[in-house]
Amino acid sequence: MIPLYKPFMPELHEIDEILHSGNLASGIYNNRFEESLKKYFDVNSLIVTNSFHTAISVAITSIGLNDGDEVILSPMGCLASTQPYENERLKLVWADIDPWTGTLDPDSVRSKITPRTKCIVHNHFCGYAGYIDEINQIAHDNGIVVIDDGIECFGTEYKNRKIGNCGSDVTVFSFTAVRMPNTIDGGCVIFKDKKYYEKSKLIRDCGIDRTKFRDDLGEIDSKCDITLRGYSATMSNINAYIGIQQMKYIQRNIDVQREIAALWDQRVGGTQYKTIRLKDTLPNYWVYGILADDKRKTIQAFRDKGMYASGVHINNNIYSLFKDKTELPGVNDFYSKFVALPCGWWMSDEDKDKIIKI
Repeated sequence: MIPLYKPFMPELHEIDEILHSGNLASGIYNNRFEESLKKYFDVNSLIVTNSFHTAISVAITSIGLNDGDEVILSPMGCLASTQPYENERLKLVWADIDPWTGTLDPDSVRSKITPRTKCIVHNHFCGYAGYIDEINQIAHDNGIVVIDDGIECFGTEYKNRKIGNCGSDVTVFSFTAVRMPNTIDGGCVIFKDKKYYEKSKLIRDCGIDRTKFRDDLGEIDSKCDITLRGYSATMSNINAYIGIQQMKYIQRNIDVQREIAALWDQRVGGTQYKTIRLKDTLPNYWVYGILADDKRKTIQAFRDKGMYASGVHINNNIYSLFKDKTELPGVNDFYSKFVALPCGWWMSDEDKDKIIKI
């Protein structure tokens, strides 16, 4: 069976040296990993964290969201993308999605805005970019912040710019095992506004300013005040080193996935399946998405052919945790039809032949 996901791991020649170096916590490899990411996205204000959850928490605290503030977001996504907002005691307001793309519907977002709305979380479903300009314009018109959720869209492009550098206020990425790249666990945050970035560097480290934290004896200096609520969210040197090695292969892997997606385009185009398309976007093809009238039958049919098809996510508005089971027609329609097919860098020539012969 061709898997839908497979963690990538390059050679790690220096890992044993780091493990026995005595420098396991945040250090020089963190700085190097951040620099490689800044270069990739062509940005200046970026931090890495020890998980995707803490990346979101640091972002929330840095931009000043508070208990009870309303956050508009799609329920169609990973729990890892939605639960951190609930944990920070924000009020989640579900908006509907475009049933042809799985991404936020701008008209629905606009209708959900109230005086209490402080943020829109824009999830780019399974690597397919959403209506970025439209969502950002709605936010700008209403004086609220946009967080682009890039959990599955590292390397995805919108109007020839990588998500992370498309004008949104904040972008968060996940580096957990099946993401691209992966550091086994980790995340990052990109800020458009440098003041949030400077604040975030303290917040991810318990609010500590390390340049003032210790005195000339190396003891904790009582004159160094802690004024910000923070987290123990710094990435270890081990995870950061893995990230550095991953970045050497990231574009190659994404390019391979786009080549495989082109094979899928040829094979399923013009059939009973609908492919996901949005103008001005170039997905990373974390998976290849289709819409099928009979989802369960389609999943089984592809599995019978040796390809692990799946619906991937379920709409989070079914969960009691979020206290809002609002029925959304676009969400229901999309969930009933979306099927993800393998499109990964790991697929062999034999695997590609299976696509051609389906």
